Amino acid sequence: MNVRPHMLFLCVHNAGRFQMAAAFAREIGGDRIVVLSAGSSPGETLNPAVVSAMLEKGVDISNETPRKLTDEMGRGADVVVTMGCGDVCPVYSGKRYLDWELTDPAGRRIDEVRAIRDDIEERVRDLVGELLATIET
Repeated sequence: MNVRPHMLFLCVHNAGRFQMAAAFAREIGGDRIVVLSAGSSPGETLNPAVVSAMLEKGVDISNETPRKLTDEMGRGADVVVTMGCGDVCPVYSGKRYLDWELTDPAGRRIDEVRAIRDDIEERVRDLVGELLATIET
């Protein structure tokens, strides 16, 4: 593992769920962790409901944009968190993979997006805590 754990949130469009996950990981982990978020086929813009839901938590992701996965991102990651991208997302050998089943916020009402956001925040808190505990001991 790197001196600072490197997390990669990897999905297909990178326009909602994993933008939230990356933002929470940055907030929680600060400079003790490196966080990247990318998509195998990224969308053009973020989901507006996701941006609104994150603002309610005091996290502004309005300037973020979906990013295309690069080989460097995958090879540099210690942990790759995917979300059902199956064969669409590449697999990097020797990396720890987690696959999170999360409802897609696309087309959902804001109350549904809030529930997805809160689920993501809880998962990220657990993962960041676990990663930081392994380097701090």
